[in-house]
Amino acid sequence: MGMQVPQYWAEARLQEKFGRGHVSGRVSLTVRRFGWSDSSQSEAQAMAETRVRDAFDRILAGEKLPRNEPRVPYDAEGLPIREEIVARHGNEVITRNSYGSRCLNSPDVLFADVDFKPPPMPPWRRKQFVAAVVAGAVCGVLWHPVAGIAAFIAALILIGTIHGWWARRRDLQLGGGPEARALAPVKAFVAANPDWHLRVYRTPNGFRLLAMHRTFDPLDPQVNAFFEAIGADSYYALSCRHQHCFRARVSGKPWRMGLREHMPYRRSAWPIAEEHRPERERWVAEYERKAEGYAACRFVERLGSRDYVSATQSVQRLHDDLCSATRDLPMA
Repeated sequence: MGMQVPQYWAEARLQEKFGRGHVSGRVSLTVRRFGWSDSSQSEAQAMAETRVRDAFDRILAGEKLPRNEPRVPYDAEGLPIREEIVARHGNEVITRNSYGSRCLNSPDVLFADVDFKPPPMPPWRRKQFVAAVVAGAVCGVLWHPVAGIAAFIAALILIGTIHGWWARRRDLQLGGGPEARALAPVKAFVAANPDWHLRVYRTPNGFRLLAMHRTFDPLDPQVNAFFEAIGADSYYALSCRHQHCFRARVSGKPWRMGLREHMPYRRSAWPIAEEHRPERERWVAEYERKAEGYAACRFVERLGSRDYVSATQSVQRLHDDLCSATRDLPMA
């Protein structure tokens, strides 16, 4: 299954009750399956009916299959991406995710995010609370309970301040801070693979990488090796395999732009009921107005070779435009 982002969705339910002594050993069985289509709702429903009948018969025959499929927008193995389609650009599809941001989905242009990781916690940090309790207890016994409470609070603040200073100093000693530490495995990978051409973008919480020198199948072993080498998020790597695509968020996260109100029915997978759409559209209009003043990421540098292919270049231009990657805007 290649990348699929269908326009239409349907669900079929099949239930049967059996008499005692049925060969399957069951009294009853209920199975639900989804169907999808880019052409029509009726075609999606027909697919759902076919899939539910097939699953029902296989379960009844003893095959261990789930009776229901998860109604989630993304990362359901065996199911397409279930998000609102905002636009299509050739093979690339722009969708709106569960919290309202726009995402670029590509079947073969490799994206990966590397998040900053916190510095190692000093061993005495775990004893911070205990030390504060001891200080408070001693003062409470020697002087007054109020003095004990004050000593406890003061000890927490003092130890916390010392810990913060230690962590920052240790962070710099370990590799120049979170940015340098996050990029170190990326640069090491490029040094070992000089034919790779990576564009590096700064995100609010790390870096985004875009491979320019060739396209990739998400199931290609080289992709997984790349993800492991640079320390990419394991959930993202698994999602790429499940959905047969690469993905990059190209507009800001709502809460980073000051939108306190959540997108209506954000926990419901697309499509939503007609009666709920006006409220959703009102929220989306406000979100898009806010998003104009923010960038999803910012271009930083190129690493490796300067080779590229037309497919990656066109996606890079689309990505940079949607992200406002070359504009001087706050990131969200």
